[in-house]
Amino acid sequence: MKYKVLIGILGMDQHEVGSVIIAKMLRDAGFEVIYIGRFNTPSSVLRSAIAEDVDVIGLSCHSWEYLHFVPGLIEQLQKEAADIGLVVGGSVITPKDGQSLLKMGVDAVFGPDSTSDVIIERMTAICSRRGQMD
Repeated sequence: MKYKVLIGILGMDQHEVGSVIIAKMLRDAGFEVIYIGRFNTPSSVLRSAIAEDVDVIGLSCHSWEYLHFVPGLIEQLQKEAADIGLVVGGSVITPKDGQSLLKMGVDAVFGPDSTSDVIIERMTAICSRRGQMD
């Protein structure tokens, strides 16, 4: 089964290189990747994720806007009862913020020291459980 992942950046964060690299890495690993780029809102991310029927939303963060936007996206995912995983990655995520994100309901947090193998393994695990929560 080919897993489908949506990759995007929230808010005014303009740092796109990391998300492009992750998108290519996941494509090379066999994932189908929908790339929505920069300047997204939680609502636009959710609409795209539902329209594309993705297994996981991956957010790239290189500014601290994720602290503002991620809780709203989690709330919208819950309100829609959307069976979509959520991962957050980026160079600015501190260990403390990573733990907070996990407590909020984010499925995985990847920092600058996360290896390709770890990211692919974790993304595969999150995708494979989709639909098994019923």
